[in-house]
Formats: sequence, C-alpha cells, structure tokens
Amino acid sequence: MTNYKKLIQISTLGQLKASGYQSRKVKDELRSNLIGKMKKGERVFKGVIGYDETVIPDMERALLSRHNIILLGLRGQAKTRIARQMVELLDEYIPIVKGSELNDDPFQPLSRYGRDLIAEQGDDAPIDWIHRSERYAEKLATPDVTVADLIGDVDPIKAATLKLPYSDERVLHFGIVPRSHRALFVINELPDLQARIQVALFNILQEGDIQIRGFKLRLPLDIQFIFTANPEDYTNRGSIVTPLKDRIESQILTHYPKSREISSQITSQEVRLADSTEISIEIDQLSRDLLEQLAIEARASEYVDEKSGVSARLTITAYENLHSACERRLILNKESTGYSRIGDLVGIIPAITGKVELVYEGEQEGPAMVAQKLISKAMRTVFGEYFPDPDRIKRNSPENPYREITKWFGRGHSLDLLSDMDEQTYRQNLRQVPGLQKLVSKYHKRISEAKQFLLMEFVLHGLAEYSLLGKAGLESGTQFKDLLSGMLSMPEEEDDEEWGGGYYEK
Repeated sequence: MTNYKKLIQISTLGQLKASGYQSRKVKDELRSNLIGKMKKGERVFKGVIGYDETVIPDMERALLSRHNIILLGLRGQAKTRIARQMVELLDEYIPIVKGSELNDDPFQPLSRYGRDLIAEQGDDAPIDWIHRSERYAEKLATPDVTVADLIGDVDPIKAATLKLPYSDERVLHFGIVPRSHRALFVINELPDLQARIQVALFNILQEGDIQIRGFKLRLPLDIQFIFTANPEDYTNRGSIVTPLKDRIESQILTHYPKSREISSQITSQEVRLADSTEISIEIDQLSRDLLEQLAIEARASEYVDEKSGVSARLTITAYENLHSACERRLILNKESTGYSRIGDLVGIIPAITGKVELVYEGEQEGPAMVAQKLISKAMRTVFGEYFPDPDRIKRNSPENPYREITKWFGRGHSLDLLSDMDEQTYRQNLRQVPGLQKLVSKYHKRISEAKQFLLMEFVLHGLAEYSLLGKAGLESGTQFKDLLSGMLSMPEEEDDEEWGGGYYEK
C-alpha cells in the first residue's frame, strides 16, 4: 500500500526519483485499484442500487480491459453517478510538474512549459501533488459546444502579451480535453454534440493525440473517457457518428429497477427531507408501495412515451411531495404527529406531470388526468396484495367480504374525506362505514391504530377502482358513494340484494 503521507512531502524531481516512485497510465491505475477492491470484497460503486448482476459486472469487465466506455440508457438510470464514482478507483495522489496546466507527469512532461522547466532546472524542478478528486472533468454536450471548447485554439491575447508569433505553440489555449490529461473525462448526452465536433474526438480515442489549427502538435494524452447517451437521442435530437462509436470499446446498457423493492431502496436513499423538531411524520409502507407502483405503471402506460422513459426522480420527488402534503395537513390542524393517508397522494400530482413525456393520446387526456389514471392503476394493482381480489369474488355472495360495505353505500349513504381533514374527524368519518374496520382487522392483525385507518381508507379507494363504489373528486378531497346513486331510484331491499355496489362509476 502506497504511503501517500510521505510521498506528498516530496517537492522536487530529484527527490521523486530517489523515492523510487513510478508513474502509470490512468487506465492502469483504474484496473489495479479495481482489482484491489475486488480482492478485498469492497463495493466499487457505492450508492448504485439494482445493478449488482447487470451493469456493475459490465463496468468491471470494461475497466479490467482498459476500455473507454459509453453508458447507454434512459434518463434517471444513474449513468452520471456511475461515472463520478470511478474517481474512487484512481490513486489518491499523483505528482505533476508544478504550475503545469496539463497535469504534466514529471518523468514525461507533455506541455512546452513542463519540458522547458525540467530542461532548465533538472532535478531541482519543483513538483506538486494533486488529489484524485481534482482529476475529474465533465462536459454536458450541447449544440453550442465548439472544437475550441474541447480541444483548444490559438489565443491572440496570449500571443500579444508574450510577444510571440502565431507559429509558437505557447500561444495555444488548451481546451477541457487536454486539461484532463491523466484524469477521467466525461461527456454527458454525447448525441447532442454536433457531428463535426464528434469527429474531433477520433484521434484522441484511437491515437491519444490532438490537432489544433495548423500546428504540428502531438500530445499523447492519457485519459479515461466515459460517455453517456440516451437511446432517444439517436432519433430525436442527434446521433453518434459511426466511426466514433467504433472507437468506444465498451457500450454498457443501463436499465430501470427490476422490482418495486429495489426502486423503493433507491427512493429511500435519494429523498431529501427537511428536518423538523416540531412535527413527526410517518410514511407507511403502503404509501411507499403505491409510489413505486405508480412509476412502474407509468413506464408501461399507453399515455407515456416509452422511448423517453420515466426517471427514478419521479418517485423521489413524489415521496418528498407526499411527505410535504402530510406535513402541510398537520401544520394547518396544529397537530404534532401524523401518518400518511391515501388522500395525501393528491399532493404528488405536480411531481408526476413534470416527469413524464406524453404521447398524442396522453396530451389529449392532459397531464393531470394522466397522473390521476396512473395513481388509479397503482391502487388497483397494490390493492390485491393487501386484500382479496374483488374480481374473483361473486359480488352478491354471502362470502363476499366487501358486501356489508357496498350495501351501506347502496342505501344512499355517502362519505366525504377532505384532504386537510384533522385526524379526529378523519377517523370519525371512516368509522361511519359498517364492516370497514372489521374487514381490515380480519386481514391485518397486530397493526397500529394509525395504519388501521389508513387501510380503511385504502379499502374505499380500492373498491372504487374495482367498480364496486363510486368515487368523485371534490374541490379539496374525495367523495365515495354508490355507483348508481343519482341514476336509479330503487326500493332499498331490491337495491341491496340485486345490485350490490352497482357497475357505474361517476
């Protein structure tokens, strides 16, 4: 193990030679340090969840092969996070020629400045040490990026200040790529880079050198390239030119979480909630399940553009909005503790509408209506995991566990649950529905009182999604009633026995 505490005390080239230090290529650093971590059983990419059997093994193989890499996947799939995590595989410190703008290796200086300094001072040439955190550069590809930005150009002001002719290489101003010598360089959204700019990267990837204007300049750059791209970009906004794709050795496909549990772990890790000493809020697992299922439904929805994808940021921001909806309710009612409700889901709609790209049919429905439909689908899917599937039960059968509830609404009763209702009123209203509390107690024993009322509310929403109850949106809440209410006037006995909950949803 390298003792960097002693190494970073070295300040001249002669001392560095005497120490026996040997520099190595950046890809060799990554490979060697990766092998060390793998042998110790250490996690290489911390905070990246759901890729243990897919993306991470591909990344490890690419790094062992010393490849430049492109991460290809839809938005919100941790591509940039993976790229940034690679910094931890670099050596902690490396020496450079002091004052060098290109991170010159003291043993093999790259720039004119570095070569001249060592030629002039020899073993007395000063060196400096840079931490691995300084060896990372990132550029977002946008249509306005130029070759000068990436590679460099002649600087007339430098030429005038130093009184140098344009033929002298010291008048060059280097771009971000040569300044990333002996480091990691990331280009995000590569297809957005204009084709003529992508061509400028050919030599760097294959031969490791650059060309600036008419200079006979060869800089053997040592860079680990990581590119990211969205498949949508290939058709909608741009493309990666074929010769450039051919020069990127490893293409690694990312993906969305393959299970609700993995998605929930990502959400829990990424949410950022404000600390509060005055209010205590608990978000139940049911609410979390609904949020994660909502994202799954969105990715399969006929209203959402499949090519655009649904970012993991949807569930993260939705969770934060759900927490804030509960917090707002508690503040308004001057309550210090609170439990999530199904009604709080109305607060996540703004987090959904900005995160999904709609197709034509979705635009016709409108973003808010699509969000409501996604919430409804999530409820229907999750309901069967908590209670018996209503579709598999004969509605008028004595064994139907929902019969007592639907009969009560069938007699003309209705129930209003307002979004900002205080806890006492909320519970009183739910207790009005006969059989509701008994149903929850039958299928969910030994649960807290707060969760019991949450499940009671969930039963009403679930029955509405299965067309056993009617559900109508109020200005600030939801009203539950019989499906046939307002359409047919029938004797109470006939309504109870023949129609059950009815089949019309308002």
